[in-house]
Amino acid sequence: MPIPPARPNPNWPAAADRGDTLLRATTLALHNQTRREFGVGPVVWNDWLASEARAYAAQMAATGVFRHDPTPGRRAKMGENLWHGTRSAFSYELMLGQMVDERAHFRPGVFPDVSATGEWEEVGHYTQMVWPSTTEVGCAVASNATDDYLVCRYAPTGNKDGVALIPARGDVKLAQGRD
Repeated sequence: MPIPPARPNPNWPAAADRGDTLLRATTLALHNQTRREFGVGPVVWNDWLASEARAYAAQMAATGVFRHDPTPGRRAKMGENLWHGTRSAFSYELMLGQMVDERAHFRPGVFPDVSATGEWEEVGHYTQMVWPSTTEVGCAVASNATDDYLVCRYAPTGNKDGVALIPARGDVKLAQGRD
């Protein structure tokens, strides 16, 4: 697992730069670079997904409970990536970059058998980021006195069992696996 740098943001020890415009730009840049390297098309920003992400991030910040949104039916409508860390210490680039770093454990295969470690959860953030049929993303950060909570929402959702996830070289390769 990658080790965070000694300086979690370029301003360290001051707080990391924040704001909706920076989060949107960083999200799209990192997602689309990662998707391009994987061989799939870009994602675009979706304000509704960002609003949904903001509401759930605020809920986690208020309760201090860090877990995927258990709302019935949410998974069918949108995928979700989460990140949690010390308030204001980490840049958006590092938050999202830790998800990208999971590619070190990724191996092509039929989901959920896509991790060199045998644990799909170790590549779950990365695979949602590069899921070929995903076309939209929206992210938000909410904080409490001590912690930041980043939530990214995706549509259509990824990480579907039985679907082959294979890096492409220009062509998207998404096929149904066999049971």
